[in-house]
Amino acid sequence: MRKVNGWAAQAPGAALERWEFERREPQAREVAVRIRYCGVCASDLSALRHGAPAAYPLVPGHEIVGEVSAVGTEVSRFAVGDQVAVGNIIDSCRKCAPCMAGRENWCERGVTLTYGSTDPVDGARTQGGYASEHVVNERFVYPLPDGLDPAGAAPLMCAGVTTWVPLRRWGAAPGRTVGIVGMGGLGHIALKLAHAMGAETVQFTTSATKSTEARRLGADDVVLSSDEREMAAQAGRCDLIIDTVGAPHALEPYLTALAVDGTLCLVGIPEQDLRVDPLSLIVGAKNLAGAGSGGTGETQEMLDFCVRHGITAETEVLPAHQVNTGLARLARNDVRYRFVLELDG
Repeated sequence: MRKVNGWAAQAPGAALERWEFERREPQAREVAVRIRYCGVCASDLSALRHGAPAAYPLVPGHEIVGEVSAVGTEVSRFAVGDQVAVGNIIDSCRKCAPCMAGRENWCERGVTLTYGSTDPVDGARTQGGYASEHVVNERFVYPLPDGLDPAGAAPLMCAGVTTWVPLRRWGAAPGRTVGIVGMGGLGHIALKLAHAMGAETVQFTTSATKSTEARRLGADDVVLSSDEREMAAQAGRCDLIIDTVGAPHALEPYLTALAVDGTLCLVGIPEQDLRVDPLSLIVGAKNLAGAGSGGTGETQEMLDFCVRHGITAETEVLPAHQVNTGLARLARNDVRYRFVLELDG
């Protein structure tokens, strides 16, 4: 067994504290990764607040960048010392149709998540990346491309691929208009990606003060979503809108902003149910869709695109011992735009 130092909550809602635990040794096709950086995602905050008591102690974290520290006997893709990245999936059945297509996030057996899953090897609960090391099937380890800042690359492993997948699927490209709702951890990366893909980009925001910043990140236009007149003027404008907001909100204004046959894709996860007027979909043959994470093929494609275009997250790097400060600020939406924990040492 491998001794690991991490930051864990011992009960729902509890502050994270230092915790020493054990991970098993890598199996034949597995890699141990010494973690250098781990992004702080809103889903980490949700898990810490709302996890079932049986899930604790809980070490969150699934946006990992680090260095290979050990390899199994049959590993062929990596060697000790390689710089790598890991996302929210560390294993799947690797045999079903989605897995064979490189869309393992829809594994028919169910994926093994970076934290909060049952490890199929030893039955233990998986613990996440707010820790010194992780053990991952080599299929779900990605070479960290040269030229990407490692701290800025960490959030690409969740926020990046989560927004990349719908942008690719619904055609962010020259001649298309893409709207982004929200400009937080997911939204600011979606804006960068859509701009680099050649689409006309429209940032929807509730804050007029974000206009200059949105344009710096790639917005061609900025719309104040709290202004009814501004929103009414967007009717029929967008071919695709990516909604990254994690708080309850009305969808009808964004459905109105879609062109005929346009798609509103939800990637944020509000804690309350959303309601939709059916006529908002029927009129104009609008599509309401969702997307979540990505498989190995999509993740690698996203990383390759980001290195070609120099895209990383805008980050504030915190030493690991400030993790509770970071989580508290994230809960207040006091971050521009992603906290990343530095776990070296």
